[in-house]
Amino acid sequence: MSTLANGLSSPMGFAEATASKKVSQNFTTPIPSGILTPDTVKTSAGTFRFFDGMPDKETVRKSFENLKFIRGYETFLTLMPAASIEMLRHGHAEVGVDNHTKVALMAPLNSNPLFLTGNTDTVYGSTFFNLKQTGPLVIEIPAGLGPGTINDAFFRFVADTGAPGPDKGKGGKYLILGPDDAEPNNADGYFVFRSPTYSNWLILRAFLDSKGKPDQAIANYENGLRLYPYSQRDNPAQMSFIQVGEKVFNTVHANNFEFFNELNTVIQREPVAFLDPELRGLASAIGLEKGKPFSPSPEDKEILEEAIQVGVAYVRSDMGKPRNQDVYFYQGKKWFTPFGGGSHEWLVDNGAGGRNLDARNNFFWGYTVNTPAMVLQMIGAGSQYGVVATDANSRYLDGSKTYKFTIDKDVPAKDFWSMVAYDPQTRSELQTGQLLPSKNSIRNQDLDVNADGSIDLYFGPKSPTGKEANWIETVPGKGWFAVFRLYGPLQPWFDKIWHLNDIQPME
Repeated sequence: MSTLANGLSSPMGFAEATASKKVSQNFTTPIPSGILTPDTVKTSAGTFRFFDGMPDKETVRKSFENLKFIRGYETFLTLMPAASIEMLRHGHAEVGVDNHTKVALMAPLNSNPLFLTGNTDTVYGSTFFNLKQTGPLVIEIPAGLGPGTINDAFFRFVADTGAPGPDKGKGGKYLILGPDDAEPNNADGYFVFRSPTYSNWLILRAFLDSKGKPDQAIANYENGLRLYPYSQRDNPAQMSFIQVGEKVFNTVHANNFEFFNELNTVIQREPVAFLDPELRGLASAIGLEKGKPFSPSPEDKEILEEAIQVGVAYVRSDMGKPRNQDVYFYQGKKWFTPFGGGSHEWLVDNGAGGRNLDARNNFFWGYTVNTPAMVLQMIGAGSQYGVVATDANSRYLDGSKTYKFTIDKDVPAKDFWSMVAYDPQTRSELQTGQLLPSKNSIRNQDLDVNADGSIDLYFGPKSPTGKEANWIETVPGKGWFAVFRLYGPLQPWFDKIWHLNDIQPME
């Protein structure tokens, strides 16, 4: 006899069918209880009430409000990269860097600008360009400039320049095509890349000289970096280089309802296809759709504001103490990588496990620049990062307290190392009486070195007596976290022969 004919496929099915008779007698055959809805259902979203599966008015209201909340929450987390890079663009425009002929120089970047985990130790050159306005764009990269990256309006990787790029540090001409552009017939001699969006960010790094000075790096930018439309290649416009490293401006996306307005700017500007239908559907479910006004009702704004705040609570919970144990460098220690999973696309097992959503959220909440170079083992080139937000006792770092961080001798960095303190609220450089809340092995050549070659750095509101050269100031009543960078990392770093030590409280 067929079990299907009896509505049973297993002993468990029989148990469900038997139980279902207790739920309702209004059937002529046994009904699995798992497909029935009780008259009252208690959930974290509220108590839902039904008459034979049909919801009452209050249940309808609660369920749709909860759906709006879920869509808003997921939009915040999933499309955060777009809002983040949009605010970078907006911040650049705020200080006059509003087209491809203008480049922001941060030489160095101090703690005045709000800039997600920017560092004090390299000389940034940064600009945005709009391929809808320029058509195919030429970028001339001078030799020896340092690593550069182009990211699109969803913070996706487009191209690397310099040592990690196809010019291998020798310089060259890049031709960037937009989503609507045909490749020119004569593209010989160019490294050709296509971006799926109109707006794109070019971020470049150059290094301090052996005395910790930025002069040579600045000269390399000014004498060699050029951006111009391919159509104007015979007579390109003059470039302007604007020093912004000490200016007060914001490049960090909002953590309230304003986030959705920032995101809407991107959706309205970019081609429809820059997001796939699934992501477009997520955004349009809360009213964000290209060609349509974004005007939620006061009730919907309240729901979306709450969705943002719950999302913020999640990313802040994962920021300093990541749940994913794989991101920690050493067993039992507090240092972790911001690039969880080893993929610039955050793919799990080369995509077999889909996308590591937590790792991606963690990264874009606190960091910028998306490039494969961040996760590759490039011995003696590029850079590597360690992040720490807790002391050796797993307590969040407190600006009211004094700490010691010992850097063991023979740091495996061909070029130099640096340690920068950051504000957990803004995820930008910590603002104190020191405009550069950091120490590095090139600029700070007066660091006291221990007899065994190690170096002790001190963090606190006041310097321990006699330790001023090795002291980074913190703020009472504020937390902080830090990033240790190795420029030109060497094999002992990747082999974990050389370790970062935990930060020790001194009180």
